[in-house]
Amino acid sequence: MDTSHGTHEDKRTIAIETLNLTKRFGKFVAVNNLTLSIRKGEIFGFLGPNGAGKSTTIRMLCGILEPTSGEGSVGGYSLIREPEKIKRVIGYMSQSFGLYQDLTVEENLRFYARLYIADRKTCMENIEKAIELVQLDQYRKTLAANLSGGWRQRLALACAIVHEPQIIFLDEPTAGIDPVSRRVLWDFLYELSHAGTTLFVTTHYMEEAERCNRIGFIWQGNLVACSTPEGVKSSYVNRYILNLKCRPIDRAYALLKHDMTLVRDVNFYGDELHIVVDDAQTALPAIHRVLADAGIAVTLLEQIQPSIEDVFVALAQEKKNGSPH
Repeated sequence: MDTSHGTHEDKRTIAIETLNLTKRFGKFVAVNNLTLSIRKGEIFGFLGPNGAGKSTTIRMLCGILEPTSGEGSVGGYSLIREPEKIKRVIGYMSQSFGLYQDLTVEENLRFYARLYIADRKTCMENIEKAIELVQLDQYRKTLAANLSGGWRQRLALACAIVHEPQIIFLDEPTAGIDPVSRRVLWDFLYELSHAGTTLFVTTHYMEEAERCNRIGFIWQGNLVACSTPEGVKSSYVNRYILNLKCRPIDRAYALLKHDMTLVRDVNFYGDELHIVVDDAQTALPAIHRVLADAGIAVTLLEQIQPSIEDVFVALAQEKKNGSPH
């Protein structure tokens, strides 16, 4: 499992590091022996279903929740011994980021800046930088309550970065906003990353996972995959994906769903089906025959590279069924 980038010699390049980090609530293990190493300036995507341990991990890394066991450091500060110092070097943003609805854009930024920055001149300079980065100038006198979802998320990001943190945790930052706003927000994240800021992002959008330098997949508190998007797709799937276009597609789905000798899983992707099989060479002609016998017209059936979504569906099902990877 690719969880690090090198030896102890490159500690200075590491922004976040954990070793066997564990959090228990009574008998329930929310995060189990998490070992990670995230480089400065990296965009790290942290993925997993609801309840997998993502938020618990972030709370530990932000110095808010004390680990049960294990150790780690964020921005060079110990999670165990220096949680208050960690809070000074990080930013945090989520879908429900605590904006003050009755304050303007500028007033929200001033409030968050003053929490971290004592010097008034530096405070005002940082506010202007944040407004410029997320292009909020035209809305600086607008109440947060009157912003659309996309502009509200821009303000949330500006508030998270106004004190120029080394590391930003973004907990589903684009949930509930339109695709154009999501793309714009990611452009800002790339700018921050290129300037050396480390980004730790949780998301349910698989196309956003593709935008990260590396991604980790957590399942029931365990890190079950960690690599680059391409590395995850090539290393963590031991089955093959076929892409099927046919008519009528709903009949093909029902037929293949019940033929577990050929097919491990089948899912709709728009007007196509993705079919998971153990052996593509054997399955391709066999599926052609099954569909032809049923009078289903096939326009395309080919092997494709798994998407990130295919990988995580496969991993989740393997873990759910208890089969070893």
